[in-house]
Amino acid sequence: MTPKQIVPEFHVCGQMDDVALAEAAAAGFRAVICARPDGEEPGQLAASDAAALADTLGMAFVHIPVTPGTYAEADVARMRSVLDSLPGPVLGYCRSGTRAATLWALAQAGRLPPETITALASAAGFDVSGQRARFTAPADAGTPGAPKTYDVVIVGGGAAGIATASSLLKRRPSLAIAVIEPAECHYYQPGWTMVGAGVFKPETTRVPMGAVMPERVTWVRQAAAGFRPQSKEVALADGSSLRYRVLVAAPGLRLAWEAIPGLPEALGRHGVTSNYRFDLAPYTYRLASTVKAGRALFTQPAMPIKCAGAPQKAMYLSCDIWRDAGVLPRMEVEFHNAGGVLFGVPTYVPALMEYVERYGIDLNFGSTLVAVDGEARVATFERKGSDGGTERVERGFDMLHAVPPQKPLDVIAASPLAGAGGWIEVDPATLRHVRHPDIFALGDATNTPNAKTAAAARKQAPVVAVNVLAALEGKAPAARYDGYGSCPLTVERGKIVLAEFGYGGALLPTFPRWILDGTRPTRLAWFLKDRMLPPIYWHAMLKGREWLCRPEPISPVKEAA
Repeated sequence: MTPKQIVPEFHVCGQMDDVALAEAAAAGFRAVICARPDGEEPGQLAASDAAALADTLGMAFVHIPVTPGTYAEADVARMRSVLDSLPGPVLGYCRSGTRAATLWALAQAGRLPPETITALASAAGFDVSGQRARFTAPADAGTPGAPKTYDVVIVGGGAAGIATASSLLKRRPSLAIAVIEPAECHYYQPGWTMVGAGVFKPETTRVPMGAVMPERVTWVRQAAAGFRPQSKEVALADGSSLRYRVLVAAPGLRLAWEAIPGLPEALGRHGVTSNYRFDLAPYTYRLASTVKAGRALFTQPAMPIKCAGAPQKAMYLSCDIWRDAGVLPRMEVEFHNAGGVLFGVPTYVPALMEYVERYGIDLNFGSTLVAVDGEARVATFERKGSDGGTERVERGFDMLHAVPPQKPLDVIAASPLAGAGGWIEVDPATLRHVRHPDIFALGDATNTPNAKTAAAARKQAPVVAVNVLAALEGKAPAARYDGYGSCPLTVERGKIVLAEFGYGGALLPTFPRWILDGTRPTRLAWFLKDRMLPPIYWHAMLKGREWLCRPEPISPVKEAA
């Protein structure tokens, strides 16, 4: 334990254990403030245990749990109160010390000049300048209910939003950033395919939202209710609003389960499942492990959808389970795809067709799931006929893996940000809005013609970060996105066809072909999906570490001679 002094009466440090508490008492600290909620990571000393130990060591103990980025006024007021009443010197701690230092800084508002607060924290190694607007009375303080203004407001705390916030802060830690996100949990959605095959445990794909929220941002824990580009405001669900200098929209999309009558009621029972939901992926594995004979239906709706390969990934891995169990010959497997091809990039189709034939899968193109009767175990499909008309076909099933249509969120579709179809209308290269130059968007909610995958968001986030900083300085965008997306097609347990491509279906492999040939199933690609991609997601992408995804600069336009 090495405490950092901010002022003689207050020091901060990172996470403490019983040994560190004893060292603090021996060093002369008379009180401890824990600014970290319990349960953020395994092995973390619980506040109740720390309080009991501090008491035996003769130190006062106060718990002010702060989720990264929140810094609620009530918590600041309590910090100010306890600092006035606790015996000193006082030691504050959290995961890294940042929350404790920021609470101290906010508690000094009105007592010390903003420059002094910032300088004292900076001398101890903590950048609290992102909270500068709260160190003094804002210019609009005289207007009741006036919205706060941030350098950047990010709508969405999913993969795209968190990665962008982290990439921005890596480049400019002093930015005042607010992230609007009502969810309490953050999910590693690419892992649900592996949960559905019994490879990953579901709990490894979910963490509290606070565990991934960057410490320097303000987390606004409610939903966006509307967008007002003319006044640079985002309306919130409680009727308040936030102002921004630059807006980043990364709200994701909506899984429209209700668009298929009978499907919502059947999910999770009657053999009906989907890897597109955290709670249902384990049921997919249970069905694949227990169904020994009968008909299994796998569906894919019309584009665009999240990870267009995911519907058939579930199918291949289920077939692999049945093959290992020796029951595949007794299974009748059908793939019903609303589109007209197995995969949108032709280069990868031959390898996939080998598995279609190996597993004896019946391909049905132009076939859209339109209704489900769970109790009767009957699925209804609408098919296009050769005459251009449509017909409805009923298929009984023992297992149905259903993928719903996917649509823009209503708040996006009804907003000035939306273009055709309700998607956010951006330039496909710069990801800047085509009508509002102070708005950028990325992830699943945009109209860009790339694959809607986490890999796409990983590449987009640094591009948006660079271009947001340029916009804040009144400059033109400086980085471009090439449409990169990745779809690790899990054709069997232990082998993957690693599809990597950009706009127009251009192949964009990360590795040379002699290392990894993405057009063929390989064990190395499985190793990447199984062992490498989860830690890259949690510890690189969401932390602003841009491994293999540095933004590509826009080349200056050469003037004609």
